[in-house]
Amino acid sequence: MIRIQEYDQSWPEVCERIRASLATILGPLALCIDHIGSTSVPGMAAKDVIDVQITVGALTPEVTERLIDAGYRHKPHVTHDHVPAGEDADPELWRKLFLIQPDGERRVNLHVRAAGRPNQRYPLLFRDYLSAHPEAAKTIERIKRELAARFPHDIDAYYTIKEPVYDLVWRVAQAWESREGRSAGE
Repeated sequence: MIRIQEYDQSWPEVCERIRASLATILGPLALCIDHIGSTSVPGMAAKDVIDVQITVGALTPEVTERLIDAGYRHKPHVTHDHVPAGEDADPELWRKLFLIQPDGERRVNLHVRAAGRPNQRYPLLFRDYLSAHPEAAKTIERIKRELAARFPHDIDAYYTIKEPVYDLVWRVAQAWESREGRSAGE
């Protein structure tokens, strides 16, 4: 069931513990480990799932093996991210590995993406833009709450509507990044 809950002040701390564990598991294979998704935006209501992006030089079998050995469960059917309208649809630019938490642990989504790809930049820019623009975060929160109320058991309908809305945020965030002369993740 899709449930949006109020912002939980513990989410950053929980993510930091996960990040530290992942850094130990992956060592130098992980170029960066970031808290992403709605739980990474201060004050924003979200599903109680910690999304973590692991940035790697390449999506190698060794990365997957280390995470599986640590108990994470690989979802091999999830191989790519949604391609925002107008973006280069080359599948390699949107490829990822996706894993979830070990059995019995709190819900976590691990998104492993190659450095410099648009799908690696997207969640960082999304997080940074919404963190810097709380009014936009509240609007996204309202949309997510409405979708969850209308489609509490239909994840496909939820994402079918949510993804084009996020595409709009992506475009605005790119313009903001360009105007500010900054780079996602700074």
